[in-house]
Amino acid sequence: MRILVVGGGGREHALAWKLAASRRVTRLFCLPGNPGMAELGELVPGAAEDVEAVADAAARLKVDLTVVGPEGPLVRGIGEVFAARGLRLFGPGAAGARLEGSKAWARELMTGCGVPGPDFAVFDEPARARDYLLGRSAAPVVVKADGLAAGKGVVVARDAVEALEALKTIMEDRAFGEAGRRVVVEECLEGEEVSVLALVDGASIRQLAPAQDHKRLLDGDRGPNTGGMGAYSPAPVYAPDTARQVQAQILEPVAQELRKRGVAYRGVLYAGLMLTASGPKVLEFNVRFGDPEAQVVLPRLKTDLTELLEAVLEDRLDAVEVEFSRQAAICVVVASPGYPGSYPSGLPISGLERASRVTGVTLFHAGTARDAAGNLVTAGGRVLGVTALGGSLRLAVERAYEAVAYISFPGMHYRRDIARRALVREGEA
Repeated sequence: MRILVVGGGGREHALAWKLAASRRVTRLFCLPGNPGMAELGELVPGAAEDVEAVADAAARLKVDLTVVGPEGPLVRGIGEVFAARGLRLFGPGAAGARLEGSKAWARELMTGCGVPGPDFAVFDEPARARDYLLGRSAAPVVVKADGLAAGKGVVVARDAVEALEALKTIMEDRAFGEAGRRVVVEECLEGEEVSVLALVDGASIRQLAPAQDHKRLLDGDRGPNTGGMGAYSPAPVYAPDTARQVQAQILEPVAQELRKRGVAYRGVLYAGLMLTASGPKVLEFNVRFGDPEAQVVLPRLKTDLTELLEAVLEDRLDAVEVEFSRQAAICVVVASPGYPGSYPSGLPISGLERASRVTGVTLFHAGTARDAAGNLVTAGGRVLGVTALGGSLRLAVERAYEAVAYISFPGMHYRRDIARRALVREGEA
């Protein structure tokens, strides 16, 4: 098979890495890819968001299957563009991608099919949102940009002052562009978060291994939200009984509601959940593999990923065994100084060769590039995902941080407590 991976971040590197390991893959292309992905396949110039150009490239390269990593092209309708040309693509069409493209639409759909979530309100006008926030007696509250904001358009406000500041940043300053034209204000749920990625075809839903993301910038879950500073899998807090409850009360009702609305959803359905005292509730839905969750879920996957993706497209997912390694995986994200705000680029990176030699470690490039001299430099907020496998979570953590210690660039930042919550639960912190 000839496969094209669309995107150039850590998630896409993990996808390319897993697909390249398949005996069925004869040629791998990455658009636009990154230096890490260049070691696995051929880089194709272009922009992932230019869906027509991506389709042109897939046709020109005689690709058998295109795998979309980021949410942007899916929301823009790349699925429909490929279908119109008779090209195969893994990922939902624009109608299904609204689950991530519009938080307000997703909440309305969930309400319609009884999926548990926080109390919420939607506002198109800053003044009305401001009056609502001032009239609330309870705090904290969550303020979300309705559209795509790369995981950074969410503010957990501790009081009315922070909530109003977040509202101004999103709706008036338009820090996230058109994504902030509308806001969703939600009740702040208490509990522990877990990321559940499921594969969905025309009739079946299969959950993948659970993971736990670390969205805040600083240790102890402090600081601003980011696209994710690290993850680990499995997540011990996600018990088998909880998985069955999520399947019956969240994943299946949403899939049924989509079909009821005439939406043919085939791809990944990612449920960001809060495990509250009254049961699991949905924080958000995404329509693609998580980042950095993919960097810990895919390394544990023993089933051929190519077979799984084809099974989804051919509505035979229920006939394929989905098997995961018993090993634990952890990913520590190494970020640029200033992230998730403005950050410099072109900072020289060293130590990757030594880091990659640590047992069980794989380095996934997220924001890297080559300078004119061919040296590896930073080119994004999240620069690298240092992933390690181990026979225990503790061993995986030790290996990942050993590898991180070899990596260096000016102002490098990373969290030092990835997976600590699980280790505390297991008495191994």
